[in-house]
Amino acid sequence: MSTSLMNPSEAPSTVPPPRKARKIPGWLVGTLGVAGAVVLLSTTSYLTDVPQLTSTGTIQTAVRLALPILLAALGGLWAERAGVVNIGLEGMMIMGTWGAAWAGYQWGPWAALLSAAVFGALGGLLHAIATVSFGVNHIVSGVAINLLGAGVTKYLSTLIFFPLSHNPRESPAVPKFDTYSAPGISDWLGDLEAQQRVGLSDVAGILRGLVTGVSPLTMLAIALVIGSYLVLWKTRFGLRLRSCGENPVAAESLGVNVYRHKYIAVIASGALAGIGGAALVLNPGQPGYLEGQTNGRGFIGLAAMIFGNWRPGGLLGGAALFGYADGLQLRSGGKTFLALIYGAVLLLGVLVIWQLVRRRWFAAAGGIVAAVVLYAVYYSVDEVPSELTTYAPHLVTLIVLAVASQRLRMPAADGVVYRRG
Repeated sequence: MSTSLMNPSEAPSTVPPPRKARKIPGWLVGTLGVAGAVVLLSTTSYLTDVPQLTSTGTIQTAVRLALPILLAALGGLWAERAGVVNIGLEGMMIMGTWGAAWAGYQWGPWAALLSAAVFGALGGLLHAIATVSFGVNHIVSGVAINLLGAGVTKYLSTLIFFPLSHNPRESPAVPKFDTYSAPGISDWLGDLEAQQRVGLSDVAGILRGLVTGVSPLTMLAIALVIGSYLVLWKTRFGLRLRSCGENPVAAESLGVNVYRHKYIAVIASGALAGIGGAALVLNPGQPGYLEGQTNGRGFIGLAAMIFGNWRPGGLLGGAALFGYADGLQLRSGGKTFLALIYGAVLLLGVLVIWQLVRRRWFAAAGGIVAAVVLYAVYYSVDEVPSELTTYAPHLVTLIVLAVASQRLRMPAADGVVYRRG
């Protein structure tokens, strides 16, 4: 049919389709988030006259304490992207601490890392057998792994460590990794930090804490984050593994061996959690294995993963936040933590303005109430009690999850028991 005889209603439309709003790249969001955090800490440090918020020592301590949380979160990411909820990260970390102390005491820190990964992977294997092969509820299996990890390590400590250290709850001293610094850059940043210039000295203190006394374990953890992103998001294997967490039935129909991918993911999850336990044993501030050493960091790692929306970059930010809160209370005490509360008031003020611009009146009113309550706490006390600062990471975990829970998107089949056929 010629164009001249075509019905006008059938003519092709010349109106262009509406443009989709451009999505901000994840790396840009992360960069802006880091810059915003630095500005917030610098402003808080200046207004409260508490330089410890951005000091080199605080950042170094925060990095060391963030490592086990980061590795546990990374382990949770592998398992849950394959559709298996891993509440047992805490138990696998406990097994990793014991394995690291046992091998590290005899053969050094690299053997400690390898042994911790093996012990954690054994915990992951048990979790995979229970959840993937036998269809046990993931939460029930995870709780059982936590109890088993605590019980087995307590027995092994009494059996093996007691004759050596004369303490059934502690191992002999474990050799640590040598640390490395950038001499010229570190000295230059130290001079800038000592000048106490607003903003500039704060940035110098943060950067100096990141490049001074760096352990090989820190570099390994960063490499594992990058490697996990590349494997899970840039390879066929990663696509198949993630498909098992989104729709295992469809994945199986396309020839993906769902059981095998789930097993690999959960075992890798346990190995990463075990290395997180080794990070505690190899921390220069710790002599070696101590009973109760993990102190819930497996659960905090799980919270960091959720806060990061099941993405490697997001969980890195969550681990940094929780590690910073933990390091701040250990390094500086109640007065510095009180200054952090003032920083939270400033952050809430910015969020309230943002909500008012977007005309979300209810959210803005809630932010105002929270800011007033926190400022009242800041104004009425001189120092946060040590009994409260001890639980700073746990409190930060609860607050962050409560705030971030509305924007999260977990894998569609996460926690769903899958039976082939």
